[in-house]
Amino acid sequence: MGEFLTDITTLRRQAREHMDRGSITDAYGADRERVVAVLNEALATELVCILRYKRHYFTAQGINAAAAAAEFLQHATEETGHADMIAARITQLRGEPDFDPDTLTGRSHAEYDSSAELEAMIREDLVAERVAIASYSEMISWLGDGDPTTRRMLEEILAVEEEHAEDMLTLLEGLDVTV
Repeated sequence: MGEFLTDITTLRRQAREHMDRGSITDAYGADRERVVAVLNEALATELVCILRYKRHYFTAQGINAAAAAAEFLQHATEETGHADMIAARITQLRGEPDFDPDTLTGRSHAEYDSSAELEAMIREDLVAERVAIASYSEMISWLGDGDPTTRRMLEEILAVEEEHAEDMLTLLEGLDVTV
């Protein structure tokens, strides 16, 4: 069996130091304040996506609207789960999740959309998902091994965002339009 890198007595002593930091120990390898700031941008992105998908859900009309509206609602629900995960992680990192509606769109990587036509809604949702995919991919690379817990959370969210992009592409193809 391999040996621990740090002996048990030292681990126990270190665990008692700085208990006010909660889960943040000396082993945490990222810039915590920067991680919180980046996660607050991700939180803003998810919140804007929730609002966009909800608007599209309630305003979608036309022959293909029922299937699209069902996807919009499912995505809004999943984006809400992402926002909750991110806000919880920000709190674990001793930060404060920023839900301020006055600055939400300025911090979001994705844009809000108020398109009236179904095709435009789906296109804008696909663009937003592609923005989220690129953003989360960059965040994951940036974090590396510095914060594996946050990285794993973002990887989980990224996988769902990729599914959302495929869903939007499938809806567009179902409208028989050029993508």
